[in-house]
Amino acid sequence: MFDKSDPRAGLSRSAPAAAADAAIAAPHYTEFDGEPSEVSARGSKTWITRGQNFIVAYSSLVAGDELRRPAGQDEYVVILHEDDAVVTVHAGNGQVTAKGQSLVVVPPGESVIVADQPTDVVRVFDIRTDDLAALAANAADYREPHPRVAALESWPEPADGDRLRVYPLDTIAAEPGRFGRIFRTRTLMINYMYPTEGPRDASKLSPHHHDDFEQGSLAVRGEFIHHIRTPWTPDMNQWRDDEHTPVGSPSLAIIPPPTVHTTRATGAGSNILIDIFSPPREDFSDQPGWVLNAAEYPRQ
Repeated sequence: MFDKSDPRAGLSRSAPAAAADAAIAAPHYTEFDGEPSEVSARGSKTWITRGQNFIVAYSSLVAGDELRRPAGQDEYVVILHEDDAVVTVHAGNGQVTAKGQSLVVVPPGESVIVADQPTDVVRVFDIRTDDLAALAANAADYREPHPRVAALESWPEPADGDRLRVYPLDTIAAEPGRFGRIFRTRTLMINYMYPTEGPRDASKLSPHHHDDFEQGSLAVRGEFIHHIRTPWTPDMNQWRDDEHTPVGSPSLAIIPPPTVHTTRATGAGSNILIDIFSPPREDFSDQPGWVLNAAEYPRQ
């Protein structure tokens, strides 16, 4: 249920998943400050966490270090969240430099991300990136697919073909009635929400659920509490207590369907969340003007 002032209040509901009687998965939380999944020769650290259909690789890069993907790599997304971030991305025959808070779409094929200075880099892949999926800290949670989550499906190819795309975020002004800053690719949807200052008003939260898709909530600035309630099923052995989990930044919460959830910013300063979905959400795509690169990535 959304507050009437929330742009999501008018969204249509999706059809229930085919496996609506299956067990409900548990939420998962990762703080990107523990044992990394990978450490480069130069000392850069990478933490990897996955959902059913997506993978998040969070890297803290030293100046001059690189993140490489091979020729068989599918399209993926790079997120920069630091105001002073600078990376150069090489892919295909192209090269782009992204600075500050930015989102970069990297086309299929071989690619290299170079940190022009110490920079935190978030890469979001779909689950076909098998080598990184195997390194995920929570890989064991997905030894068997979660039946309540809809299968990954690719949307149409970009209208102007595969290429490097850079979207600077500080140039996108907020508009009444539009929810965040939403971008999509063939298999991913990213909502880089606007920063909020100070704790969120506790009387204006937005508890809601998703019928058949997971949400990755990536905290990149500030502090939050994820409030998650698992609905009761006829099997009492599957019931869980409500969760009220505090997290810092950077961190990632994997929120499974159909748990009821809402997140409250609690940090005294600036707080930023980035939501991740795979495949792209149809309900967000139905809203005129919400998907900022919709002309480049058509629905059909």
